[in-house]
Amino acid sequence: MADTVVGATPDPHAPGDDPSRRDFIHIAAGAAAVGAVAALAWPLVDQMNPAGDTLALASIEFDLSKVAAGQQVVVKWRGKPLFVRNRTPDQIAAAVKDDHAQLRDPATDESRHKPGKAEWLILVGTCTHLGCVPTVGGGDYGGWFCPCHGSHYDTSGRIRKGPAPKNLVVPDYVFLSDTKIKVG
Repeated sequence: MADTVVGATPDPHAPGDDPSRRDFIHIAAGAAAVGAVAALAWPLVDQMNPAGDTLALASIEFDLSKVAAGQQVVVKWRGKPLFVRNRTPDQIAAAVKDDHAQLRDPATDESRHKPGKAEWLILVGTCTHLGCVPTVGGGDYGGWFCPCHGSHYDTSGRIRKGPAPKNLVVPDYVFLSDTKIKVG
């Protein structure tokens, strides 16, 4: 018979069982599983990068001399429509007059164009509600109207009525000359 000591705890490891080796095997198996999951997930994440043709349009230059006063031209930029509008003095005056109106997304007309270039309004042409393309000159405020869900924008591209939560987006752009801009 084996001698047993009263009050002693039995050894939880079987003879020849090394706890540090078992811990290493568990850690190595876990690391291998994490690596396998990462290797499977990478193609799914990588396919969400923009396509090559979209990256090629990351920045564009546009000749403003093509746009007459009161006219708007739509240019494709990063796969989205870009509104280039040459505003008339009446449209600018209407936008400035509404600077202190009750606006859902408050912004002054001055903050939506470059200093000294109030006639040029450059906007991303997608409604901030669900991404539809608003039509120019429609709606209750003479700016843009999104017929899909009824959002009304003023002549400065600010949301005035309807479900859209934000103003039309003003992209990053610079004037290269008096008649040329670079967007993006």
